[in-house]
Amino acid sequence: MNQKPHIVVSSLDMERLEALLDSLPANASPHKEALLEELGRAEVVEPNEVPPTVVTMNSTVRFAMESSQEEFCLTLVYPKDMNGSPDRISVLAPVGSALLGLSTGDHIEWPRPGGGLIRVKIMEVVYQPERAGEFHR
Repeated sequence: MNQKPHIVVSSLDMERLEALLDSLPANASPHKEALLEELGRAEVVEPNEVPPTVVTMNSTVRFAMESSQEEFCLTLVYPKDMNGSPDRISVLAPVGSALLGLSTGDHIEWPRPGGGLIRVKIMEVVYQPERAGEFHR
């Protein structure tokens, strides 16, 4: 995939993510640079202006692998909120930083365990805090 999809990030998420990244030692996470790159290309809007189909922090997202149409549902969280739950993905994980800011219908690729790429389509933002009126979560 040559062109990355347009992404939108709320100003509140941007502030919190920048604070998270600033708090990490330089070598704390190998995926820090990927998240910095994503944030650098994001359109930043006020929380009440985030479109309802955009993946924001604490959103629950349903997505499908295009090769098999197998579907998954994950909640994008800050590392401190991971709590070992298999239905959560940290924003510092490659998949997490890739999901941030995407919209329903967008396609992304990420590395498959053991090599190769998985192409995934965002099927639905099942829950989004901004859409639910929760601007200060």
